[in-house]
Amino acid sequence: MTSSNERPRDATPDPAPVTVRIASAEDSALLADLGARTFFAAFADENDPEDMAAYMAEAFGPRVQAAELAEPGTTFLVAEVAGTAVGYCRLRRHPVPEAIPGVRRIELARLYAERGWIGRGVGRALMEAALDIARAEGCDVMWLSTWDRNVRGIGFYRRGGFEVVGEQGFLLGTDVQHDLLFARSVADG
Repeated sequence: MTSSNERPRDATPDPAPVTVRIASAEDSALLADLGARTFFAAFADENDPEDMAAYMAEAFGPRVQAAELAEPGTTFLVAEVAGTAVGYCRLRRHPVPEAIPGVRRIELARLYAERGWIGRGVGRALMEAALDIARAEGCDVMWLSTWDRNVRGIGFYRRGGFEVVGEQGFLLGTDVQHDLLFARSVADG
């Protein structure tokens, strides 16, 4: 039981009225800013700040986003609440690791929400829109990789029907990070 001025630990703010749209070429600066903020919020506590700053400049700069937006087989979805971007995801169709099952596979390469919007339906709205695109394209499997220490993300993906199918490593600055590979059937409800 909690006192009248305490909030229960499992209480979350009410879900927000989220709309999801496909990003256009004009969204590169928005995606760069949103990508850097949301990535930093998700992973900064566990990494060296200098490594994070270098990675974010390399991974999320406006030129990088413009190139990714123009990349064949890439779709960005932007989640908005009252016209303000609060999250986004990137879908990619490209060669995939051997551990990923299926014939027609689509990667959920990023799915990030602003820290204040986590747990308020932004991730769920992006996931549903991504799955709708995958179904429309006849994909049978959606897959993703996430840092093995991303406890919140791992829980979210498991609740969304994803299962671990493998692992891979990557370099972040001077540290070797480990990702878990997840996959799920696109047809699953």
